[in-house]
Amino acid sequence: MPLAYVLNPLDRRANDRPNAEWVSQQRQRADTRLIRIAGDSALLHEGRLVTANDVAAEPTVFLGLDAQHVPWFACRTETAEGMRDLRSLAMEEALPPEQLGMLAQARSLLQWHERRTFCSNCATRLEVADAGYRRHCSGCGMDHFPRTDPVAIMVVRHEGAILLGRQSSWKPGMYSALAGFVEPGETIEDAARREVFEEAGVRVGAVRYVTSQPWPFLSNLMIGLIGDALSAEITLDRNELEDARWFPAEEARMMVARTHPGGLYAANPYAIAHELVRVALEG
Repeated sequence: MPLAYVLNPLDRRANDRPNAEWVSQQRQRADTRLIRIAGDSALLHEGRLVTANDVAAEPTVFLGLDAQHVPWFACRTETAEGMRDLRSLAMEEALPPEQLGMLAQARSLLQWHERRTFCSNCATRLEVADAGYRRHCSGCGMDHFPRTDPVAIMVVRHEGAILLGRQSSWKPGMYSALAGFVEPGETIEDAARREVFEEAGVRVGAVRYVTSQPWPFLSNLMIGLIGDALSAEITLDRNELEDARWFPAEEARMMVARTHPGGLYAANPYAIAHELVRVALEG
């Protein structure tokens, strides 16, 4: 199973988005496709995205042009029959991977608009600009842009074993990579080292980048890393983790394959943590 939300094929046309006339022309086209989002769910009909154009639907954000130069937009909608949440769509591979990437873009943008109605500087109601990629304040002139929060997520190795942890809110048996937000003035590598030490008390040396994954819950960018431990003793932060332990490679492979005799398993295959475990086990 490929990572979810990573294969977005759209040409976002960033240079054209500030042109309101061009955006309006795309919006009025008969072949324009419109994705409808409510919360973390998208509207489907008979297993397919409901994308029929509706000029009256507002507010909308421009997503991009597909390979056939067809415009795609997204809008908020009311919860209705046929809504499917983005996580289950990824888990069940219910849509083409490319459409999952488009849904992640749509959900992240609409979520930002839901939380950015008023200017944080002067409290004036914000105006939507650049086809949904900017909100402008007419009161103080400040511009607000969609944000993506970087998260460093890392699997640590030590003498043939890998370090995984779990939170109490997770389903019983699931273990995953340790992760945390990158803080201001911090490199990705140092953020990963800090999070692993804060949560598990393990010091990490060498760190290498593996891959990344957009995560639209809430608009994060998961930055996947593999690290080599300098120490093995675990000291848990119980406020962050319920458990963390070193799993020998053979046991971890059973967790990936979901054949562990104790019912333990790695993160879901569509998530970057699963890919990091797999890469770490390959050495």
